[in-house]
Amino acid sequence: MTSFLLMAASALVFAIGSTPLVRFAALHLGILDQPSARKIHRSPVPLMGGAAIYFAFIAALAIWSERSYVNEVVGIFVGATLVSLVGAIDDSRGLGSYLKLLLQTAAACILILSGVQVRLLGGVPDLLLTLLWVVGITNALNLLDNMDGLSAGIATIASAYFTLLAAMSDQYLVGALAAALFGACVGFLVYNWNPARVFMGDTGSLFLGFLLAAVGIKLRFPANSASITWMIPILVLALPVFDTVLVFFSRMRRGDNPLTTPGKDHVSHRLARLTGSQREAVLLCYLITGGTGLASIFLTQANLQEAIAVGLATLALAFFALWKLESLSQH
Repeated sequence: MTSFLLMAASALVFAIGSTPLVRFAALHLGILDQPSARKIHRSPVPLMGGAAIYFAFIAALAIWSERSYVNEVVGIFVGATLVSLVGAIDDSRGLGSYLKLLLQTAAACILILSGVQVRLLGGVPDLLLTLLWVVGITNALNLLDNMDGLSAGIATIASAYFTLLAAMSDQYLVGALAAALFGACVGFLVYNWNPARVFMGDTGSLFLGFLLAAVGIKLRFPANSASITWMIPILVLALPVFDTVLVFFSRMRRGDNPLTTPGKDHVSHRLARLTGSQREAVLLCYLITGGTGLASIFLTQANLQEAIAVGLATLALAFFALWKLESLSQH
């Protein structure tokens, strides 16, 4: 656990130190997120803060990781770097949604070729599940990056749970990845908390989503059955998954293209309208993620009946929340 703390602390320091530099560069290069009707900020905010997260994460791993460790996760590094570069181009020049999706799929294929994939059903179904999970979570964190401190905070909580879960099952490699990501997110959150002085942009949100998806795949729980533990990463990332499902369902119901239609129809936007405060909405999202993370810890020791009960209760709550939030949006 000491090595995880060192990894997290190093990434934290690097992120705190590098984020102002990235912000300065974005200001002078004119890479800014301009206000618009679908956005909640009222003045231009520097983008590219995700570059600081990327640098802090890589620097911490380079300092504290053994060479054998780096060789084992080269596929994760390459794939994460690819999606981060895709995000950087989108932040500075703009990319079409379908091209971004294609490149994200390519990054997921790199992950599969390196041996990082879902191992649940075997054969082609596992490959398809891997593609769906990686591309889905990558985009889920991207979609979630719609309010100050939201995506970075959710990634912070999720990576903290992944670090704890890895420590509980003695998985150093996965724990190191999660710990470095945790420190980088906390350091960036110092500048991204409301009112944000810098946004991570697609550079950061795609990187975070890809890494969280990869870490979720690599987690193993030898003390329990795979028929139970497959739910653990989903519970840790339940809020981004639910937000994506809500947005897709809502936009399809309205006849909009869910991939290309922007809007203020995310969980955070709806909670902000209910509470009257963006900060309260973000904190509620943190609280929800903390709760689903606790449920994931429980599943590491649960039997099949208990796991089924947790799964059914989670689905029931998700369907109720989907119905309630959609019905409120129609008033």
